[in-house]
This record gives sequence, C-alpha cells and structure tokens, in this order.
Amino acid sequence: MPISHVYDTYAKTAKGKIMHFDVVLDEKDQDKAMAFAKEWLAEIGEPDAIVNQTNCMFCHSTEAPPELRKQIDKQGYAIYKLEGCPA
Repeated sequence: MPISHVYDTYAKTAKGKIMHFDVVLDEKDQDKAMAFAKEWLAEIGEPDAIVNQTNCMFCHSTEAPPELRKQIDKQGYAIYKLEGCPA
C-alpha cells in the first residue's frame, strides 16, 4: 500500500461556520491539497469558503484506510470529515 499524506484543514464558510477536515493524497503537495479542499467545498455547496496556506497544513504521512484509499484511487484525493462537515 502506498503512503498517503494528510493535510489538516479548516475552512470558514461565507456564513462564518468552521469546517475541520483532512485532505488525504498520495503526493506531499500543499498546493494540490488546497486545490482539492476547494474542489470538495464547491461540491458540497460551499464554493466561497476560505482555505489558505495557514489553515491547510501538512500533518503526517500514513497508509490510508481502505475507504479513503478508494476515494484517492478514484479522484486523486480523499476527505476525512472531522468537525462541522455535512454528513
């Protein structure tokens, strides 16, 4: 199994709500992690949420669990929802 890289991410929505999630990808690339975070936020209806380099930071590297591995293989990244994210 490949090693994946986890980016601890916080986004602030246009209404001021904070969402905490991890962006998991196979490349250690903060710019890609931020782009994937913004892509996911747009997909869930939060295209104006703010994500920047200070709130999307590399956390650690690990082997992704099977459910996240499927997402990474399908779309290039996975989102692990932590706090304030839609179900």
